[in-house]
Amino acid sequence: MHYLQEIESFVPTCEQEAGDKGIFLEYISQYPHTILTRDCRLGHLTASSMIFNPGRDKVLMVYHNIYQSWSWTGGHADGEEEMLGVAIREAQEETGIKHLRLLGQGLFALDVLPVWGHWKRGSYVSAHMHLNFTYLLEAEETEALQKKEDENSGVCWIPISKLSEYVTEPDMLPVYEKMIRGREQVERTL
Repeated sequence: MHYLQEIESFVPTCEQEAGDKGIFLEYISQYPHTILTRDCRLGHLTASSMIFNPGRDKVLMVYHNIYQSWSWTGGHADGEEEMLGVAIREAQEETGIKHLRLLGQGLFALDVLPVWGHWKRGSYVSAHMHLNFTYLLEAEETEALQKKEDENSGVCWIPISKLSEYVTEPDMLPVYEKMIRGREQVERTL
């Protein structure tokens, strides 16, 4: 499904998602030719995933080198229009996991996430926004894990009950907690 169709058919579950959906649509109308690329310097489309084990008591996370925190997987669309494909590709690249299964019907959440200015590969990246599509995925804990040296310095399964001990980005904890609460909604539909 094309990213715009996914946004338009997305049914927000809270006030935050309703507001963020409006921002997505506004940005896309203002920057239709660059929203899929980093050329849109104010904000651009990204896709992430919260990856659960089959028991749904752990999440697979990476230790993000820039943010110095345990983080979900995800990345920039870089011209791709299928956001689920972006989320799966990024999850595989960043963790080494080969087999992922989508939980639920597809797009789980829309979030406008701030990215503070930082250095990346020797160049300064100005502060901007990630207009992020989130998907819930499942993987087996027995699959081999492999870090992506240029982006993360660790990959591990983290017990959900200990997530706040690992994540040092306070702005991201509420986002992750929303995904964790969401797994219960998804389980009711499976």
